[in-house]
Amino acid sequence: MKTYFSLLVMFFPFFAISQIADSLKREVKLQGAINFRDIGGYKTKDCKEVKWGKIYRSAEINRLTAADLEKLEALKIHYVLDFRGPAEVAAGPDKLPNTAIRISLPAGSEDVGNRSKMFQSMSVATVGDSIMLPFYSNIDAYPKRYKPMFDALINNSNDSSLVYHCTAGKDRTGIATALILYALGVDEQTIMNDYLATNYYRQSDNGRMRKMLMDNYHMKEAVVDDVLGVKELYLKATFEAITKIYGSIDNYLEIEMGLNKKALKKLKRKYLN
Repeated sequence: MKTYFSLLVMFFPFFAISQIADSLKREVKLQGAINFRDIGGYKTKDCKEVKWGKIYRSAEINRLTAADLEKLEALKIHYVLDFRGPAEVAAGPDKLPNTAIRISLPAGSEDVGNRSKMFQSMSVATVGDSIMLPFYSNIDAYPKRYKPMFDALINNSNDSSLVYHCTAGKDRTGIATALILYALGVDEQTIMNDYLATNYYRQSDNGRMRKMLMDNYHMKEAVVDDVLGVKELYLKATFEAITKIYGSIDNYLEIEMGLNKKALKKLKRKYLN
């Protein structure tokens, strides 16, 4: 009989298995949210390690239970950074622990949450890449969306943590995580592994959504799978778009995210062991 870990190897790329294998430590189990996980524990290129219990990523947190909120208070969540647009927020306002301050960062998400528009786009597409690649390649909103995130990271107290999220916790949140880990000095393969592990953490929810979209809206299987999941080429599209304009991710982080030498040193001192 195959072990559970062996089954994971069959269905997920080998390079993502390390992220899945440590899920007992990385994932924060909540009744009212999924894909809530710690981005600590990753090694940097200069042999340091991202601190555990300081930075969390998640899908929407509008259905948190009282027990969930107590758990987040225990995690000392001080800032909740919400990347969702107005329609998404109106449909499901965040539930916050008493310790938390919410920061709304809707730049680039003004039209996200329009289900009829989304379903129309998906119904005429033949592959989901035609929807996802333009989204990942458009970096115009990133300074307004992600610079305040880096400011919150730098200014957060040493004994507090923060969480950032969108709706699915995979695209806007995935890009945020990639930028943070890159700034901290984590290698690009590990960054990609964390990004791709979303396919594991969202598999149950994606399964339900997949069936609903195909059964009720008669959408093409390939389109649904692409839109609900994440692919290496999506995050690469973001990095390529940044590099094309700024020459490197490092230049971009300094110019647009305000991470000059002094700020970058402060960020690393706060979040690396």
